Amino acid sequence: MQRLFNPTNVLVGIMAVAFLSCDDDDDQSHLRTPIDYSTLDAGTPYTDLFLDAEGNTTVDLTEGNQRHKMFQALNYYSTSSITANAHIDAPVLTNMFSNIGDPFSDISTSTINVVGAELNASEVQLRDVVASSRPASEAEVVRTNIEEYFVEIEEISHFVNNTASQGEAGKLGTYLVNEKGIEIAQIIQKSLIGALQLDYISNVLMNTGLSADNHSVVANENYTALEHNWDEAYGLLTLNPIYLAGATDANRNSVEFGAGSYIWEYNKANYANIYPAFIKGRAAIVNNDMAELQTQATFIRTEFEKAIASAALGYLEKWKTGTTDAARAHAIGEGLGFIYSLRFATLHNADATFSQSILDGLIGSDNGFWDLDVTKINTASDAIKTKFNLQ
Repeated sequence: MQRLFNPTNVLVGIMAVAFLSCDDDDDQSHLRTPIDYSTLDAGTPYTDLFLDAEGNTTVDLTEGNQRHKMFQALNYYSTSSITANAHIDAPVLTNMFSNIGDPFSDISTSTINVVGAELNASEVQLRDVVASSRPASEAEVVRTNIEEYFVEIEEISHFVNNTASQGEAGKLGTYLVNEKGIEIAQIIQKSLIGALQLDYISNVLMNTGLSADNHSVVANENYTALEHNWDEAYGLLTLNPIYLAGATDANRNSVEFGAGSYIWEYNKANYANIYPAFIKGRAAIVNNDMAELQTQATFIRTEFEKAIASAALGYLEKWKTGTTDAARAHAIGEGLGFIYSLRFATLHNADATFSQSILDGLIGSDNGFWDLDVTKINTASDAIKTKFNLQ
């Protein structure tokens, strides 16, 4: 269990970019009609809230939604293959990651609706935005490591009809694990929640991306660069017109994938405030109110990071309460992916060194999962609780 969790793979957090103060330039101030924050209705679809003088939406969620669907499709290929006891081809996953060779095909289920031709022709990809807040060489390490996991999941898929045991890859219950008992499909998915969604939304689009131009619309488009950065963040988080519409603590009541689902599951205190923060931040862009924009961006980023940390804690606890090897292996697989993702939680100063030390303490031994005990789990949980001020 090396590569993505290699202790030499240290990613350095980038410094936050200072935000511009409100611009008094008359043209910029009047590009859009100002929005009274008190009129914002969290029951209104995102695209309907932000219109130009002719009543046309200034929102384009296409790029964010396309990357969201690519992530869904990549995950669906590996997990559905495991369910079907089918071989997994690493080149298929690699091509999906980089969107080369027309890798996407149609998927229609109760939770996924992908039109392959649209994604193939989209000219966007996942690979180039993964870890993109990092210097190029460090980002490339993360991307290459993920691709190496594609190779590993192909290798262990040859044993999909075997029962796993210490030193032997195969299935524990319905979960495909490697010889160390690690569920690679979960490592890929949960690590991408951090390296793709958390890093690109939080550390790029809602951080350095907030210094983008808001003076004029992009050529041949109906939005400014700053408006589009914010909208791309929303589109990568969710495919829904209203994020978590109708959600209660007990029931999500909408289909969400990746980060969008786990924010609801593991941040009960503030999941309902994420959509209002998105629309208030977007209104702040319209108003050239950079102070309010920064407030809303910081709120979303902070709560996103808390959800990832709480998810890591939740799955560590599920290892403790699991009654079978299969349940415990599945829990730790998800937990490890979320712990890896903590290195992108820059507002809490959780870097790669912090993340890696926890991973090494958990699965750094020769037998990985098979060597886990309560002491290792508690040590990891305590470190996360302290760093993120969680109980």
